[in-house]
Amino acid sequence: MLNLGSLRIPAPAVMGILNVTPDSFSDGGCYDNPNIALRQAATMADEGAGIIDIGGESTRPGAAEVSVQQELDRVIPVIEAVRGISDVPISVDTSKPEVMRAAVAAGAAMINDVRALQEEGALAAAADLEVPVCIMHMQGQPRSMQEAPLYDDVVAEVAAFLEARIDACTRAGIAEELLIVDPGFGFGKTHAHNILLLANLRELAVRGRPLLVGVSRKSTLGELTQREVDQRMPASVAAAVVAVMQGAGIIRAHDVSATVDALRVARAVMEAGKKS
Repeated sequence: MLNLGSLRIPAPAVMGILNVTPDSFSDGGCYDNPNIALRQAATMADEGAGIIDIGGESTRPGAAEVSVQQELDRVIPVIEAVRGISDVPISVDTSKPEVMRAAVAAGAAMINDVRALQEEGALAAAADLEVPVCIMHMQGQPRSMQEAPLYDDVVAEVAAFLEARIDACTRAGIAEELLIVDPGFGFGKTHAHNILLLANLRELAVRGRPLLVGVSRKSTLGELTQREVDQRMPASVAAAVVAVMQGAGIIRAHDVSATVDALRVARAVMEAGKKS
């Protein structure tokens, strides 16, 4: 069980991805109609998603920035609609403090920020809202992050960044028990960096905070399997199982049903191992 303040989620949990954008790398344009997005949210809830992560701005390399108002127009109606049909906790995938505040007011119970609350006003907003927050590592910015990622020791540097952001969050008044950490697979990392992070995932659970892992359909899996984006579900599920066996508590996934089933098997094996 993940105890995140008043939010308690059975672990390992699957966070279903709901991008209400026209340009996300895998499902851009699939769910930017609110009615279609609502049906997809209901499907993910039925399939066993522990969280539904709603995002209104693509962070793929080269994606165009969107204004605060554009992002609000995309995510708030969907959050309100999903909240009306399901009790599954909603996460808002945003870096903008204005969107954080409006999303929580609309029914979101969690913030998922790829910029780790580094935008102006984001720390204060998260402190005021008192909901769980996922802080992610990213080298550079989404538009250019994959041009030339460089590290001396990717595992140590990602861990140090996450620890520094935990310090910044707690200094701003955010309770440490509300924080989740994400190594940021594919965000300013080469394929080799991503594999090293996955292999050494336990070292990234800094201060014992829960780990969120998002590798679903990403290019590293395409590089390993030589599969196109829409053919990467088996590789994504395999990576999810590896991540959970390595200590991840939340898996962010497009293919909820398959990931939920795979993690049930992984959890049963892990629990049996503890008893033996």
